[in-house]
This record gives sequence, structure tokens and C-alpha cells, in this order.
Amino acid sequence: MTDTQVAGTHGTATPYRWRWYALVAVLAAEIMDLLDATVVGVAAPSIQADLGGGSTTVQWIAAGYTLAFAVGLITGGRLGDLYGRRRMFLLGLAGFLVASALCGLATGPGVLIASRVAQGLFGAMLIPQGFGIIRATFPPRELGAAFGAFGPAMGLSAVGGPILAGALVDWDLFDAGWRTVFLINVPIGLATLALAWKVLPESRAERGTRPDPVGMGLVTVGLLALVYPLVQGRELGWPGWAYGLLAASVPVLLLFAVHQVRRTRSGRSPLVEPVLFRSRAFTGGLAVGVLFFGATSGLMLALGLYLQLGLGFTALDAGLAQAPWALGVAVGAALSGAVLARRFGRPVLQVGAVVMAAGIVVVLTEVDGAVTGWSLAPGLAVCGLGMGLLIAPFFDIVLAGVTLPMVGSASGVLNAVQQLGGAAGVAVLGTVFFTRFEAGDQAGALHAVLWSTAALLLVTAVLAFALPRRAREDSTVD
Repeated sequence: MTDTQVAGTHGTATPYRWRWYALVAVLAAEIMDLLDATVVGVAAPSIQADLGGGSTTVQWIAAGYTLAFAVGLITGGRLGDLYGRRRMFLLGLAGFLVASALCGLATGPGVLIASRVAQGLFGAMLIPQGFGIIRATFPPRELGAAFGAFGPAMGLSAVGGPILAGALVDWDLFDAGWRTVFLINVPIGLATLALAWKVLPESRAERGTRPDPVGMGLVTVGLLALVYPLVQGRELGWPGWAYGLLAASVPVLLLFAVHQVRRTRSGRSPLVEPVLFRSRAFTGGLAVGVLFFGATSGLMLALGLYLQLGLGFTALDAGLAQAPWALGVAVGAALSGAVLARRFGRPVLQVGAVVMAAGIVVVLTEVDGAVTGWSLAPGLAVCGLGMGLLIAPFFDIVLAGVTLPMVGSASGVLNAVQQLGGAAGVAVLGTVFFTRFEAGDQAGALHAVLWSTAALLLVTAVLAFALPRRAREDSTVD
């Protein structure tokens, strides 16, 4: 089914009957991806005790997934436009399930790392299709509600991942220990695969598009040179080659941009449509996304490390201490998605950033005394409330002006920027944290990260003025 055919089913006629089930399938895939990106930090000590390996091995168990996922996103998004989003979604999901099972059955650290890289590559094929599928199956009047569901699902998954991982490791179901954090994907994924096979319609770009192997090669090399040092630089003490790779990524990505413009002018389909960057919502959203996801990822890393390494919390206790954050996300997202974002638009996103910064200030006052999960709860709940307010309307505003033939390319870029922001946040705020923590100033390390995060969130609120006030004020990118 082409884009025109899908649109014809819901434009002025009866909407696609299975659209809400399709949304469930897409969100289930998003949740599995985000859980796998966050659970390893909590499960890492158990993995190392069982499989062996040094600190570098443990780092690569987490970094292998992030790196492969980030590097493959832009290409993965465009593959859906070329060969069909349903087809790429099902193929990516099936591969993700097999890689998850291999992770859970790994007999050594090398096998686990290779399986994590495979997870990331299949995830990069799977995740960008979701936005395109939603655009193809929902009528315009329901797109806000559909896109609004992404924010709560992603926010709760990111915060809830450590809680789930701590519980699974602590429960040691069937004596499987850490393996359950990967094996749990199998039954969930099989159910999602069956649902997706039944309800997802096929859609692709209507015009005769062709692959862009040169563009794929350039963007892969450029993102690899950019993301790899961000993932590994802090852990390795920022050696000279890390800065060299960061510098080298700039001309490679510029060459990629020039290649995309030339390909467009010659009438051939580019990997990333240059016209996307004429959209105020899209370009503003990329800037907001880098800062927000960077600040959030860095804060979650530092908080988890402080609770476990600084205060001696167990993995489960550290996860449970962050439960008020998850609860706040659920409440904020429900308020924003159901009422506030539709009525007020962009200001809700900006208020969310300010509320989250205020919650961080509350946490700052709590870590000066005897820190317990209960003492952290009020501040973390406020943080979650602000995060929910912000993230619920984010994707709707950013992608509202992108037409369906380009949505795979747009979602690949948006997800890649999200991963880049997360990697940069972990690298920068992780360095801020460890610089003081390893010098013996444990409370000061968390203080520095909290103040830095609050500042980044306030800058995010200011940058959000670049976004249109409402999701559909921006002119459509065609």
C-alpha cells in the first residue's frame, strides 16, 4: 500500500480500523528499545561477576548497543521509505528478538557484546518506522493524540528501565539472574510481532526512490567518528585520538550534506531530504532535543552512580528510589497529552523544562542531609512532572510539518540526534561527576551535575521559542 492509498483510507473517508492497535505495536517496540538502552547499567556488576571481563568489557556491553543504534538510525529510517515501513518494522523486530535471545544465552563477554551490537543495528531498522506508520494510519485530527503517546512511553521507559533491571536481577527468576533483562524481550517481542503482523498497513514513499550507498557510507563514517569518542572518551580519560575523531567527523558530515544537496538537485532521492531543514519545527526540535536528552541522560547516569557507589544502595534500591520520577512522568504526560498541550501548545513544553529545573533545585536541598529514597522523592517527583509535561507534545510539534514520504528520513534524523544528545550528555556530565567523585567529593560531584542539568533545562526552555506555538502552525515540508 502506498502513502496515497493509506492516506485515502483516512483522509476524508473512514479512518483505518486498526490504527490504535498499530499504535500499541509501535509503542511496545519503542519501550523494548529504551529498556534495553537503560537496563545494562544496573545489571553490569552481575554480568561481570558471571562472565568475567574487565571494566572495558562492561563499558562495551552498554556502548555497543548505543553506538550501533545511533550510527544506523538515519539509514534505517530511509530504508522504510524505500522498501516499506511495515516490512522494515517486522524485519527489525524479528532481528531484535533473536539478538535479545542471544544476549540472554551468551556464554562469554565477546558473544554478549556482538549480540548487543546486533540489537542496536536491528533497533535502528525498527524504531524509525514507528513515526511513519503513525502518520500513515491516523487521520490528521488524531495525530496529536497519537504522537502525544510517544512522550509518556519513552519517558517512563527511560526512568523505569533501571527499576525493572534491579528487580529482575534481585528476583533471580529461574536462576537466570542478569539474563532475564534480555530474555524478557522474547515473550513481549513475540506478542508485539504477532500484533504488528496483523494490524500494520504497508506504506512507503510514492515516488520512485532508490538507495543512496554513498550517502549511507558517509553518514555511517561521520556518525561513528562523532558518537564513538562521546561514548568511550570519558571512560578512557579523553585520549588524543578521541578529539581527533570528533574533529574528523565535521568534514565527513559536511561532505555528506553536500552530497545530499547534489543528489536532490540531480533529481535522485537523498538519504536525508535537505528540505527538512526548512521546517522551523524540525530544525528547532533538533536543537531542543539535543539539550533535553543530553541533560536527562547525564542526570540519570550521575544519580544512579551516586546512589550505588556513593551511598551504597543496591541495584534494586537505587531503581526504587527513582520510582517517584517515573510516577511524575506519568502524571505530567497525562496532563499534557490529554488537555494542556492541545490547548496551549509550545508553552507547555517550556513550562515543563522550568518545572523540571525546579525539581532539580529541590533535589539539591535534599542531598545536603541524610539521603534516603524517601528524602529524594519530592524533588524527583517534581522532576518527573516537568519531564512529562515537556516530552508529551515534543514529537507532535517536531514532526507535524513533515509529509509522509519524508517521515522515515525525518524520524531517523530525529532519533539519531536524540541518541547523539544522550551520548554527549553522558560524556560531558559524566566527566563533571567523576572529576569530583574520584577526588573524594561525592556530594559535590552530584551537586555539580544537578546545577549543570538545571542550567541546560533553562536553556532548553529558551531554545523552544524556535518552535511554532502549535504543532500545525509550521508550513508543511513537501
